[in-house]
Amino acid sequence: MLMMLLTTAASFGQTESAVEAVPFEMIVVLGFAFVVVIVVLMVAVMMLRVLKTMVRDQAIRRAEEAGEVFVEEAGIWEKLDKKILTQAVPLEDEQSIVLDHDYDGIKELDNHLPPWWKYMFYLTVVFAVVYVSIYHVFDTMPLQAQEYENEMALAEAQKSSLIAEGGGASIDENNVVYSTDEAILANGAKVYTMNCAPCHKANGEGGIGPNLTDEYWVNNGGSINDIFTAVKYGFPSKGMISWEPLLSAQQMSDVSSFVKSINGSNPANAKAAQGELYVED
Repeated sequence: MLMMLLTTAASFGQTESAVEAVPFEMIVVLGFAFVVVIVVLMVAVMMLRVLKTMVRDQAIRRAEEAGEVFVEEAGIWEKLDKKILTQAVPLEDEQSIVLDHDYDGIKELDNHLPPWWKYMFYLTVVFAVVYVSIYHVFDTMPLQAQEYENEMALAEAQKSSLIAEGGGASIDENNVVYSTDEAILANGAKVYTMNCAPCHKANGEGGIGPNLTDEYWVNNGGSINDIFTAVKYGFPSKGMISWEPLLSAQQMSDVSSFVKSINGSNPANAKAAQGELYVED
């Protein structure tokens, strides 16, 4: 149930269709089922402890009736600790492993290394051998530098394919054109809401970032080319990232048109003007 919840939550962060595909009622049901499972497991553990106590008391009574001394069998945890975790010698038998070293009355025990530590060490040795064999001896898998080169080559091929198909990848800061088409502005608004609104607020009134609805611009002008340039390359020194790795050229063009379209909209609680006055040619 936990894995189902985590998978569902992960799907929310990927696409909007995932949010639409999983109704809120199902999330509530899954959450309730998860809580029920936890409660049932807790009750089961408590019942097992009670049952173990009852069985132990009964065994003690039987031993007393038979005139025998009850010797409790080691539990699972004790067996696990002795055989796998530590292999520590019991306190009553420590004299058998005392070394001759004596430092101001402090003596040293000849205990073994914990088995779990040795098993992990052996595992790292095996992993190292396999890793070196795969990546350096037989060249079965590419190293990180080669993976980077492969991904860059794939990205260039995809970019060339988009340009050839006229998919918008050829749009740049030099040839971008302001559009008032409703579909383009709607898509630009969608891109803005998902990526720009956290800093510039929902209506462009400005928050962490400057106000986008007035005639003043902090870093460059307010032409469609200037806005596209700002979106594409950002201003890392001032806290605005480059959106080129995250958005397609078409998306950057659409959101640039949307930003230009809200200029002069005068939203409520607009941030004070910053930068220099821009006058359209």
